[in-house]
Amino acid sequence: MSRIKTLQSLFKRYRRPGDIVFAWFFFVLSIGLLTQITDQTAYRAGSSMMAQPRFWPAVSLVGMCFFAALHLVGSILSERIEGRWKEVILWLSVIEFAAWFVGYAYVVPIIGYLPATVLVSLLLVVRVGYRSRTILFSAVGVAIIIVLLFKTFLQVKMPAGQFYDSLPDGLRQIMLIYF
Repeated sequence: MSRIKTLQSLFKRYRRPGDIVFAWFFFVLSIGLLTQITDQTAYRAGSSMMAQPRFWPAVSLVGMCFFAALHLVGSILSERIEGRWKEVILWLSVIEFAAWFVGYAYVVPIIGYLPATVLVSLLLVVRVGYRSRTILFSAVGVAIIIVLLFKTFLQVKMPAGQFYDSLPDGLRQIMLIYF
């Protein structure tokens, strides 16, 4: 095995199918952030340039723009790889699971921590393709263990569900404290 590398082999670029899309997105994002620097940071009269609150954010954003431009130029000049949009769709599929989490956070104050956790765990298990009874019961069990761990043992404060208000007093108190 040779340990001697040429300069060209050290900086060899391995492209992925969605590289050009990522390069454009990052370049536009960095330019957009740089254009907002004057609105988002302050200028202090009488301070040295290095002590300005705007200086180091501006340095980092100029660097970000420069390296994003280099990445974009490198992506444009490289050979085209098939499967670009398939890769982009794979990236965007991650947003679905972020939406599941946002939905879960929205539902917890309405139906409560325990029912929301059980419901979302069941829906996610079905979403990823599991349909057997064993897996579904396991998902419910894991959800209950998670609720007991966080709410009962660790005593993490969670919002009480509006649904809990309709329960009888004794059960309501137990659900508010432990579930």
